[in-house]
Amino acid sequence: MLEIQNLHVKFHNRDREAVSGVSLTIQDGEILGLVGESGSGKSVTAMSVAGLLPRRQCDYSGQVLLDGVDVRDYPLEELRGRIGMVLQTNILFSGTIRENLLWGNPEATEEEMIQAAKDAQAYDFIMSFPDGFDTVLDQGGVNVSGGQKQRLCIARAMLRKPAVLILDDSTSAVDSATEAAIRESFAANLKETTVIIIAQRISSVQYADEILILEDDHIAARGTHEELLATSPIYQEIYQSQQEGVGE
Repeated sequence: MLEIQNLHVKFHNRDREAVSGVSLTIQDGEILGLVGESGSGKSVTAMSVAGLLPRRQCDYSGQVLLDGVDVRDYPLEELRGRIGMVLQTNILFSGTIRENLLWGNPEATEEEMIQAAKDAQAYDFIMSFPDGFDTVLDQGGVNVSGGQKQRLCIARAMLRKPAVLILDDSTSAVDSATEAAIRESFAANLKETTVIIIAQRISSVQYADEILILEDDHIAARGTHEELLATSPIYQEIYQSQQEGVGE
């Protein structure tokens, strides 16, 4: 279980807090969505919260608890071993696909690696290469597409079997059907993992157990997709604008 209690975060180069008085609880296996209007400060607020988990951002007051233990009390290596992160900037290094995936969990078996690739909807395109998992990636993964790169990074994070998996707009380059299949794999094979999805597209979070609408430094609204469509003007506006974009 992940708990955030009265969280306040302020960066040294900003006059105002990035996060002000945020509290929330996410149970094991639940999916939390974080969305906000463009220019609302969503990314700063969301990544401030996400960055506290692996202790990449430590200048804060309040508590962040993972399974009842303050993250500041975990040995750093143990804590980071329990967190999986797939950020907007996907990092792949020069080496084989196998080596890139096993970087997430060097102790993983061949079967576990294959399953993670299938869960992330990466297996089919990997096997379309003549060398399969032994295909060599150029530095930065420039010889695969953006969507393929995202799916490889998600597979690597899933292979870790983390307590918390953070996805920051990490399915932006895949189609909605692939995104849905990846999301379904969380429920099937990461049943104990808390998933936090930071996204611009409502379609990426609409099936989350709870969605938070972020505005500047605070949570402006929270609820399920249906609840927010009925009660939140901000959510309604974002949803309508995206639906119009799809229609066009």
